[in-house]
Amino acid sequence: MARVISVEAERFPIAGTFTISRGSKTEAEVITVTIADNGHVGRGECVPYRRYGETMEGVRAAIEAMRGPIIDGIGRTALLAAMPAGAARNAIDCALWDLEAKLSARPVADAIGVVSPKALETAYTLSLAEPEAMAAQARAAASRPLLKVKIGGDNDAARIRAVTQAAPQSRIILDANEGWTDNNIVENLAFAAEHGIVVIEQPLPAGRDGILREIAHPVPICADESVHEAKNLEALVGLYDVVNIKLDKTGGLTEALILRDRARELGFGIMVGCMVGTSLAMAPAVLLAQGADFVDLDGPLLLAHDREPGLVYKGSLVSPPQPALWG
Repeated sequence: MARVISVEAERFPIAGTFTISRGSKTEAEVITVTIADNGHVGRGECVPYRRYGETMEGVRAAIEAMRGPIIDGIGRTALLAAMPAGAARNAIDCALWDLEAKLSARPVADAIGVVSPKALETAYTLSLAEPEAMAAQARAAASRPLLKVKIGGDNDAARIRAVTQAAPQSRIILDANEGWTDNNIVENLAFAAEHGIVVIEQPLPAGRDGILREIAHPVPICADESVHEAKNLEALVGLYDVVNIKLDKTGGLTEALILRDRARELGFGIMVGCMVGTSLAMAPAVLLAQGADFVDLDGPLLLAHDREPGLVYKGSLVSPPQPALWG
């Protein structure tokens, strides 16, 4: 019996508004791929991201263009050659992983060598706002051990001060989303170090980050927009200390595992992150993140409601997925 594929666009309201240096959103727009074979079903979710030139319509069209090869039984390795990295390949790749697990009755965790996956401590993200509003967000989340704070404006020192004072017990990641410049990065890094920040994500625009090789890193600097696939990594040695691996950038778990292992070989720290999506998008990333230095898989915590069944979050701990969800 041939495989049967469905592709669905879904929208999940965000609890309030999610704001970064590039703009705001009030809902998570995702595309879900379902592949059925011999009575078993595999699913994958992706989040098209405009920063990388992706749209809901374009990603859906890219998935539909692969319908024939998917029906004909394309595997994950062949998929890497057949499609570029990005959201479309991610949804298909994760659906194939899930389908393989269901057909073989072998969990994905076993297949990737993860013995007894554990609950992980995830960061919790605070949206970019004025310092007073960010302090209020931080106070409300001050019981969480790890906060990720969106910055990238003209008043970042005040934001850093406000958040660290409002959540003094929390470890804090700063995410500038390419919002700093050559003119302010040295001063901002020094200020962040003085305030105990544990890591800073993508302070400068991808491709315009050469200065990072020449300046001190008083706080470790993490590549996000600058890294998509393993082939990007060697050029980042000496610029960054950590890399943020996201399945929507790598184009699925298959490439993400390659990227993670190569990053470790090159001496990078590992962060596993996410776009704002549901538990279906986070599930494979929770397995990828076993052993990571930083985990940022709080997408479902930012939604007004998640899909059912979802991942289990207890405070800032996220548990591995159950087979009914994925894997």
